[in-house]
Amino acid sequence: MSAFAGLVSCTDYLDKAEDTTVSGTQAFKNFNNFQGFTEELYNCIPDFAKGYWSDSFNWGEDEIISIGVDYHYGYKIDNGNFWGWQSGFDGWQSGWLDRNNNSSTDNDRFHKSLWPLAWYGIRKANIGIENLDNLKDATQEQKNLIAGQLYFFRGWFHFELMQFFGGLPYVNSVLPSDQKLTLPRLKYQECADLAAADFRKAADLLPVDWDKTTAGKTTMGKNQLRINKIMALGYLGKNYLWAGSPLMNYESTGNKTYNEEYCKKASEAFGELLDLIESGTTQYSLVPFENYSDIFYTNGQNWKMPGSTEAIFRGPSWDPNSSNWGLSKQYQPGDILKDGNLTIVPTANYVDYYGMANGLPINSTYDGATADTESGYDPQYPWRDRDPRFYHDIVFDTKKCVKGTMPAANEVNRYANLYTGGSYRNTSNGSRTGYLLYKFIPMTANKYDGGFDYGNSNHIHLPWMRLADIYLMFAEATANGYGSAHSSAVNFGNTAAWAVNKVRTRAGVANVNSKYLGSLNDFMSEVRRERAVELAYEGHRFNDLRRWLLLTESPYTLKKAVEFDRASTSFNTTDPSQNKVLNLKEVVLVERKFSQKHYWLPLKVKDVSMYPGFAQNPGW
Repeated sequence: MSAFAGLVSCTDYLDKAEDTTVSGTQAFKNFNNFQGFTEELYNCIPDFAKGYWSDSFNWGEDEIISIGVDYHYGYKIDNGNFWGWQSGFDGWQSGWLDRNNNSSTDNDRFHKSLWPLAWYGIRKANIGIENLDNLKDATQEQKNLIAGQLYFFRGWFHFELMQFFGGLPYVNSVLPSDQKLTLPRLKYQECADLAAADFRKAADLLPVDWDKTTAGKTTMGKNQLRINKIMALGYLGKNYLWAGSPLMNYESTGNKTYNEEYCKKASEAFGELLDLIESGTTQYSLVPFENYSDIFYTNGQNWKMPGSTEAIFRGPSWDPNSSNWGLSKQYQPGDILKDGNLTIVPTANYVDYYGMANGLPINSTYDGATADTESGYDPQYPWRDRDPRFYHDIVFDTKKCVKGTMPAANEVNRYANLYTGGSYRNTSNGSRTGYLLYKFIPMTANKYDGGFDYGNSNHIHLPWMRLADIYLMFAEATANGYGSAHSSAVNFGNTAAWAVNKVRTRAGVANVNSKYLGSLNDFMSEVRRERAVELAYEGHRFNDLRRWLLLTESPYTLKKAVEFDRASTSFNTTDPSQNKVLNLKEVVLVERKFSQKHYWLPLKVKDVSMYPGFAQNPGW
C-alpha cells in the first residue's frame, strides 16, 4: 500500500469514501459513540520497541547489531541503505515504520507501522473534526474531550512523519475521492506551524487529568493513556523545537543554525507545561532514581504497564509477553545467558557519554594509563566513580550477571567476561563492543535465573515522551532562543541550566560544571551529552543527530569497541567498578559513509510518482 495513503488504491485511507468508514451520523450523535470512533486512533500508535520478534529502533551511533543480522533497519542504516525502512525493501517485515500488513487497527503488534497508520489516523481525525457539530447529545466538557483528542492526533501523526521525511502536505480536511490531488509538499516550518495550531487547540480543550473530569470518572484509574493537556503541550514544544533545530531550519530557510523565534515558542510551550508540573498539581513527576527501572519495565507485577509517574505519552502495549521471548533476549549474549544468536549492544564510544558522578565528561582519548586530573577518570579503572546511570544501564566486565544456580561447567560465566577474548565477546552472538545493555531488563532476565519465564511477567514498554525529556528540551529551546544557559522562559522563571540540573540531581550526578555555563556552545555540548545519557537507547538519538546536523560528522559516524586486559585473574565481585584493567583502547568497528541526502529518509517511488507536487527528497 502506498501510504501517503496511496492515493491510487481503493484500499487506501486518504481517498476512502466516507460512507465506508462510518454509517451516517450514528458515530457522532453522542459522547459514547463519538469516543468509540475516536478510540481507534489509539490503535494507530505503533509499539516501536516490540513490533517484531526482535527490534531495532536505535539508529544513531549508540548501538550495534550482531554480525550477519542484516534484516534490521539499524544494520541497513549503517550501510547507507535508508530505503530499508520501506516494506518493499524489507523482506522480513521487521521494521516499525512500514509493513505489508498495514491496513489493520486491531490489537496485533505485527500489524502496526507508522507510515500507513499515520495517514489513516490523519484521515480519521479529519472525519471526526468535520463532524464535531453533529455531537449534540453531549456536555461542553465531553465536546472538548472529543475535539481535543482529534486535534492532537492530527498534529501528532503529521509531526511523526515530518521528523523523518521533512515537510509534507499537511492534510487538514477530508480529501474527496473523486478529485485529483494537488496538495504540495510544504517547507518543514510551514508544516510545523499547522501542527502547532492543532496541538495548541488540543492543549486548550483538554484537561490535565481525565480522572478529574465528569466524563473520565466512568473509566477512573484507566485514563493514563488518554490524550491530555500535558501531552499536547509537550508535543507543542517538541514540534516548535524541532522546527527551530538546525536541520529543519536549513530545510526551510537555508540557514544551518537554530531559529531563535521557533526556539522561543518551544520554550514558552515547555514553560507552560513545567509551571504545571512544578506546582505539584499534575499526576506527573520524575521517578526517584531508586525506582528508575519502573519507567521502562515491570517484573512480577502481573504485566503492569511501566511508566510510573514519568511517562507522558505512551501507546498501548499490544503484547506484553513479547518482552519475555523477544525484546529482553536481544540484550543477552547468545549461548551464554540465552539461547539464540541476535544480540544488540551499546557501542563503546556511546558509553563514553556516561561521564563521571562529579558531572564532568570523561577523558575519552585513552592516552595510555594517564588519569584525567580534572574529571578523575582513570583508564586503568574505567568503571570507577561514573555517572550512576552508567551502573543502571550498562553491564561491564566482571559485573555479576547470574544470581542463581548454574551448571559447574558454566560457572565461569556468572560474571561478565567482557575483556578482550572473554567468553561474552563472541562477535556472532555476544558483545562486539565490550559492553551489554541492561537498561530495560532486570539482571534475572537470563536462562538460569528464570527471567524469561512467563510467570515473571517481565513487561517492557518504552514511552514516546517522558518528563525528563521535557526538562532537557526546555533547556535546549530556552538556551538557543534567548542565548544563554542562564536564560529562562517568558512564562517560567527557572533557567535552562536549572532544567539540566533537575535531571542530573535525580540521578545523583553533580550540576553542570561552571566551565560549561559561560558560552552557548559549551552549554550545548553538555545538553547534547545529557540527552545522550538520560534518554539512551530509547529511540531518540538518530533524530537528535539529524536535527543537529551531526549525522554526517565525525565522530558521530563511528561505532567502536573497547579492548582491554584484566589486570588480575582474581577480581572484586562485590564492587566490580573497582577492578583494574590494562591496555585499554578503542577500535573502530564501523564507519558510516553518509552524505547530505541521509538527513531525510527517501519517500516511496510510487508515492512521489503520483503527481508533480509530491516530490522525492533530495539525493534519492
